[in-house]
Amino acid sequence: MKQFKYFLFAILVSLLFGCEKVVDVDLNTAPPRLVIEASINWLRDTPGNIQAVKLSTTTNYFSEEIPPVTNAEVFITNSEGTTFTFTQIDQPGLYICADFVPVVNENYTLTVIYNGEIYTSTEPLLATPEVTRVEQRNDGGILGDEIEVKFFYNDIPNETNFYFLGIIDPYKVIPEYGVLEDRFFENNEMFGLYFSEELKTGDTLTFTMNGISQNYFNYLNILLSQAGNNAGPFSTPTSTVRGNIINQTNFDNYALGFFRLSQTEVNEYIIE
Repeated sequence: MKQFKYFLFAILVSLLFGCEKVVDVDLNTAPPRLVIEASINWLRDTPGNIQAVKLSTTTNYFSEEIPPVTNAEVFITNSEGTTFTFTQIDQPGLYICADFVPVVNENYTLTVIYNGEIYTSTEPLLATPEVTRVEQRNDGGILGDEIEVKFFYNDIPNETNFYFLGIIDPYKVIPEYGVLEDRFFENNEMFGLYFSEELKTGDTLTFTMNGISQNYFNYLNILLSQAGNNAGPFSTPTSTVRGNIINQTNFDNYALGFFRLSQTEVNEYIIE
């Protein structure tokens, strides 16, 4: 009887392996579209003069490389007409400026000229509050078995504010991000919350925060919700997530990405 069971098991295994078949999925490939990554982050207590803009194009789903854009003109102009030129140096597609001058509430216009078309976007450089204190609990989480850390800060008073928060966890390859608005906390103390069962004494947790516009808040909300869904790799987004960069030459040939500027708050906390 035992030999008969083994015989049935061997047949089942052979059938499972015999059913393996490579399935080639034929996906339509749209024409390449320009992608502009233009986040100007002014790290607190630094000059903020060195900034970067990254350019690439879209590619097909199974491509292992993102094509860089190496033949573009990139510059940012402030409200007084001062131009800050971004020049490609060593890394293809990465354009660097070494003399940028960041000023809170100043308006800046990004211009990218690529393939004879002009892309522009205008945004203010927004302020970001400082972290005032950090609290740790060792009985956090639903089951009370996780380390919980809160980074407190005071909402910027007398205005509607939106914040982009990030946590760099030493046990995760990719940082965790989220967005927050002050609708129910206006002019009051707010906090960014993080908890994990992997953290232990001596680990460093890094909290980042940027003040952002409502448009960027809405943009990130859509991106983060799509990135966090469980519909599988072949799910179709409900719509193309368009940013705030306009093609002045050919409106329909829009670029992907977003232009934003803000102070950046970074706070490192060592787990006790």
